Amino acid sequence: MADELTERYGNLLSGTYDCVDRIVLNGYFGLGHNPGGFRTWWRELFGSDAELDNTHLMRMAGRFSRRVRAWAKASGVPVIDCKAGERKHLIAERYLATWDKTRFGVFLVLVARAPVQVFDVQRNSSGVICNLAKKKAFVKHYSFHIYDPEWGHVTIKLAGHPPFDAQIMLNGHEFVAAAAAGAAIAFRKEGNCFTSVPDPQALAQVADTLSSSEAVGRLVRVCERWIYSSCLCFALHSEEQRVSRFRYSWSVYQVEYSRNLLFRSGAQLDEVFNRVVDRTRSRLDVRRLSTLFGYKRRPHRDRRGGPPRIEAVIETPVYDLTVFKIHFGKLTLKAYTKGEHVLRFEAIVHNTAELRTGKVIERFGDIVTALSGMLERFVTTCDCVHASFVDDQILERLALSAKLGATRVGGLDLNKARQRAVASAALALAGGPNGFRVADLAEKVQEITANPAYTSRQAAYDLRKLRAHDLAVKQQDTRRYVVPPDAARTLTGVATLRDEVLLPVLAGLRDPSTRPRQPSQPTPVDLHYENLRTEMMALLKDLGIAA
Repeated sequence: MADELTERYGNLLSGTYDCVDRIVLNGYFGLGHNPGGFRTWWRELFGSDAELDNTHLMRMAGRFSRRVRAWAKASGVPVIDCKAGERKHLIAERYLATWDKTRFGVFLVLVARAPVQVFDVQRNSSGVICNLAKKKAFVKHYSFHIYDPEWGHVTIKLAGHPPFDAQIMLNGHEFVAAAAAGAAIAFRKEGNCFTSVPDPQALAQVADTLSSSEAVGRLVRVCERWIYSSCLCFALHSEEQRVSRFRYSWSVYQVEYSRNLLFRSGAQLDEVFNRVVDRTRSRLDVRRLSTLFGYKRRPHRDRRGGPPRIEAVIETPVYDLTVFKIHFGKLTLKAYTKGEHVLRFEAIVHNTAELRTGKVIERFGDIVTALSGMLERFVTTCDCVHASFVDDQILERLALSAKLGATRVGGLDLNKARQRAVASAALALAGGPNGFRVADLAEKVQEITANPAYTSRQAAYDLRKLRAHDLAVKQQDTRRYVVPPDAARTLTGVATLRDEVLLPVLAGLRDPSTRPRQPSQPTPVDLHYENLRTEMMALLKDLGIAA
């Protein structure tokens, strides 16, 4: 898929690829999730529910734990009990680094407590079950870390108490790497990213297989390849699984979808991304900008023509990684640099119920399609805010009244603080994956103006002005609105013209003794402002205007 930002910088890229990244599936035994079904399953397993009580449920959990530890000791697989807050994926990565990649199976088991719904059995004085209900409790979960020939590192987390809820974590980049290696496609991979690909188009075709309808079969196969034979077998051996008809159903819980731009030059990547961050952060209301530190500096060539700095040092240098995120409930949009030459845009759904596409695994393709569209709108919005446009008639045209349907509404006077706040709020909400409501606009204006008296009724009136001037469009059959790409460019251009051109230049015309001290190392923008100030002083003097 080609978004406007990718097309704008296409001449700097060696290629692009989209990839489904992290996938989290929930496995559940449908019959065991309601009291009647659970009693039916117990009877099929043990012949009757005479021993269905909390004591026997705890014994099943204890048997599960003993079997896991006994098997791990006999097989030489480490079992580690983790403390609260411990970063389990770092432990797994450390053990995976020493694992023989020609062997497939469980290489590590991590044990930790986590909340889950379990059954609480209550019997009356006659020994008859009077209540069977679910309650939330902290119980031990067992994370089986598995090396799979098709998916690489796979994690299956299983609750030790019946009905043995499961969660499977997969990595799409690992799948693409294995598939690309099998297809003899050359690549260089660092962590969770392809940093160098001689044939990006071939890699993109492999990555697209995770977005097709065939991905559902692949996901089901990898889950069932391991969960019954390597995880559930410690709770129910194969005969018990068959007798009680214990089979998992699968639903999609979390998915990450990324678009990766492969730059030829790390310096060009830095320049482009820093420009996008500087111009986009304030307009899209990115509240948190974090800088992380990695393990390798992007090559930097000395200005005097010397060798790249990375070749001139002995110690392992670091590079800075800038990340900005925008959160919309359970949806997150991210942009950050990955490795030396990769700029990644990412859409994440933390709970697929937020997308309203359905959660069962058969709807995986619809979930990926929704994330892909969400990501494309985000990247296009970043480009629109990054590269704005203002024609010579826009200020006069916005101030004029216009028609919305058969109704005439007033003009948009950006000299008024309320109208500027409405325009800024609409622009901040432009990156939203599902558009915005009138209430969202009112809340954002209240935040910008610090005025809690601004109501949804006022927001609806102001929104009609935006719609009349084609700066906002109502989505069909909904009560949500979107800001089209051209409208985002216009709003950004007008705001930038006022906030970053007119006001700074006019402020610079004050008495030199009252102006802020000039920076010792001025940027190109600082030099432009100084030149504008000098020329404006001369122009105002010729026009007879006192600055």
